[in-house]
Amino acid sequence: MATIFFSYSHADEALRDQLEKHLSALKHEGLVDTWHDRRIPAGDVLDDAISVELERADVILLLVSADFLASNYCYNIEMRRAVERHEAREARVIPVILRPCDWHGTPFGKLAATPDDGRPVRSFADIDEGLLQVVRATRRALPPRSSAKPPARQSPIRRPQPQKPIGPAPRSSNLGLPRRFTDIDRDRFRDESFEFLAVFFENSLQELAQRHPGVDGRFKRIDAEAFTAAIYRDGTKRTSCHIFLATMPDGIAYSAAESQARNSYNEILNIEADDHNLYWRPIGMNIHVDDAARLTPQAAAEAYWDLFLQDLRR
Repeated sequence: MATIFFSYSHADEALRDQLEKHLSALKHEGLVDTWHDRRIPAGDVLDDAISVELERADVILLLVSADFLASNYCYNIEMRRAVERHEAREARVIPVILRPCDWHGTPFGKLAATPDDGRPVRSFADIDEGLLQVVRATRRALPPRSSAKPPARQSPIRRPQPQKPIGPAPRSSNLGLPRRFTDIDRDRFRDESFEFLAVFFENSLQELAQRHPGVDGRFKRIDAEAFTAAIYRDGTKRTSCHIFLATMPDGIAYSAAESQARNSYNEILNIEADDHNLYWRPIGMNIHVDDAARLTPQAAAEAYWDLFLQDLRR
């Protein structure tokens, strides 16, 4: 059985819990066991316990985000030792890109990351789809199982002696607890989502113009909290919008005009939370979703892009 070590920032604990659930099939097959620092018993020395588990791990998952890169312990202790073990072929290191960040120039930037093409898990409209790609990459990275068969019993009278279990003592994998999100968690989520929206619109406008002759797009970044977008067909403006950070309520607003006024909007996305994640929900002025919808930044960007194209498609 291979041991998987999670190297992660506690800011990403909710995503780590979800990934561990996705690894349950591998656990049921007897292929893996997982370890992270929340399993350190009370009274143990934290650094010593982490070091022991890091040294015995077969697969080390680096759960990469801006918080991971900013953590001295994750970056300079866990990650650097993990890369050393990977280069010595003592363990397999897999970078798992959770959230958008500048990771390509790091010591692990040369390694193949997951999800596919290093796309952040958070950028998937359905996070489960991104985590499934992580699980599949992890399965492929597991060391081969031994093909040796256990020895046959010599006599029906003799019984094998009971053996002590190998590896950690049995325990539940269902150890996640509801997370309480702070104001800074919400502010970071809002800022990261807005940056994602800006890049999404700018790239989408460029691709739209490349695919359709006679169509031009214009993206204008006003400041750190607002941008405008417009589409022209044969030189005539057909649709435009202004997307900005709102204060009352505290969300991301959409105005169906390029006016830079921030006192009116046609739709607004509000931040909501469940026990594990922050997500977006529109108030329903022009975007309608079912009661169970939890929009990731990717899904929120798609919803605003569809709203932006409505006039062009008429």
